[in-house]
Amino acid sequence: MFVIVPCAAGCGRPAISGSNTCAVHAANSGLEAERIGNSIAGREVIKDLSACGLRFEGMDFSRHKYYGCNFSGASFSRCVFTGSKMRMLFFDFCSFTDCDFSNSDLEFLSFAGSGISNCTFEGSTLIHINYGGAVIRETSFDNSDLYNSRFIRADIEKTSFENCNLKRVYFVKARREEVSFKSSNSAEAVFEIGE
Repeated sequence: MFVIVPCAAGCGRPAISGSNTCAVHAANSGLEAERIGNSIAGREVIKDLSACGLRFEGMDFSRHKYYGCNFSGASFSRCVFTGSKMRMLFFDFCSFTDCDFSNSDLEFLSFAGSGISNCTFEGSTLIHINYGGAVIRETSFDNSDLYNSRFIRADIEKTSFENCNLKRVYFVKARREEVSFKSSNSAEAVFEIGE
């Protein structure tokens, strides 16, 4: 698991891997994001990476294996994560726009409080994922296994969970508008405490 190294500026935020400052205090956070992207591209396995608060646009994160990484507060636009394997990653309070996580194998991740818009998680294994408090718009989880994941207090709109395994998936106090569960085992999901 990653070690949190505090920013040298004394702000208390975690420093970016390979740097002594956080994204806010980096001399050029765009160059830091590019450096992290290049570092990922050159390796099959990425462990203990800290990239909190960086902005990634149009980057390819696909087909890598990630373990114990922290991307909290980062923003991702038009990024591709297809075919990735991820374990114990933090994407808390991130922003995802037009991103593709299809055909990925994700376990024990947190997207708590994140904004997810026009993304796809189709055909993926999404086990023990925390989407608590996330705002999810126009996103597809079709043909995915979401066993024991959490959408507690999430705000979900125009999103599809068609042909999914929803066993022990919690949607407690989640706002759902124009959400499709067609051909999914939604009877095995939990929508209210006491079910």
